[in-house]
Amino acid sequence: MHNLKKIKRSVDPAKGKRYLYALLMISAMVGLSEATGEKEIIFPEMAALTTGMWIVDKRVWQISKFQFIPLMTLGAIAGICLVRYSPFPLVINLFLAFVFAAFCLVISRTTLIPLISACMLPVLLKTESWIYPLAVCLMSFIILSGQFLMEKTNLRQKIVYTPTTRIGKQELKQWGRIGGSLLLFLSGFVYSSHLYIIAPPLIVTYVEFANSKAGFRNRPVQVFLVLGIAALWGTVLQGILHHYLGLPESLVALTIVSGLFCLFIGINKLFAPASAIALLPLIIPQNDLWIFPLQVCIGAALLITIAMLLFLKCYKWPKSHLIVCLVPDFLRNSSRRPTHQSDKQISP
Repeated sequence: MHNLKKIKRSVDPAKGKRYLYALLMISAMVGLSEATGEKEIIFPEMAALTTGMWIVDKRVWQISKFQFIPLMTLGAIAGICLVRYSPFPLVINLFLAFVFAAFCLVISRTTLIPLISACMLPVLLKTESWIYPLAVCLMSFIILSGQFLMEKTNLRQKIVYTPTTRIGKQELKQWGRIGGSLLLFLSGFVYSSHLYIIAPPLIVTYVEFANSKAGFRNRPVQVFLVLGIAALWGTVLQGILHHYLGLPESLVALTIVSGLFCLFIGINKLFAPASAIALLPLIIPQNDLWIFPLQVCIGAALLITIAMLLFLKCYKWPKSHLIVCLVPDFLRNSSRRPTHQSDKQISP
């Protein structure tokens, strides 16, 4: 009963509507893909973008409204061009996709890290169709328009854009370290054929941990668990509801994201890349479906650990802080007994 009351307090009517609109957006995207027979229309990162730009109350990424659509579209086009025209092997093409996205972020002075996924995903899945960038452009327009309308109708607070400071040598070195470490990581798993260990939303998670100051960096175990649950949830529902029972993928996507949103509400924390991870089972080959959750868990564990050691230097943290970071919020909260009047003591 206490948890139900907590969930009700967590979702005010305006935020509830934002959740609903995000569900409709994702379901429509998958429904359009089914109606046209074009898998390239399904862009899992759109679930992350609706989470970050429609649902989360605060500003998640620093980007202006005029930059959002061109950057997302350009990233998608770059990914398709690498697949169609690059003579290099997969590991180099993945790295070039990352470098291109990072370059765009630096030049535009924005922090739209999902751009990395938009660029790397077609390379990983070997997508050649120009429908993919067209779909990314259209859905980016819908997300931006939706955010604008929500602000106008007071469904969410207006997001004020303030450009990031000029990129200095320190920031460039940081991107260089991220890129160098990522190249080693990509090389290790591309040639082992364990491709979902390097799923683009996990790369986004790695960059966010390494190059962000958001509070989720103090919750590495909780982030890992959410990513793992999202991967398993999406896989099980896609496998059972679509491949076994034959239900429409639009209904499956609606069920997947509804469950994930319930998880976000239950733990009172949202993590956008998990939304993209949950939808990836809809576009990967059926033969790879049941190995997907395991590979995601391995990739998440490795990338989060590397980021914590290499960039956050967690080995220098006080033990008390480290212990708090390693125990998820919901476990700490559940272990706290409510204080009753009879338990109170009068201070001397």
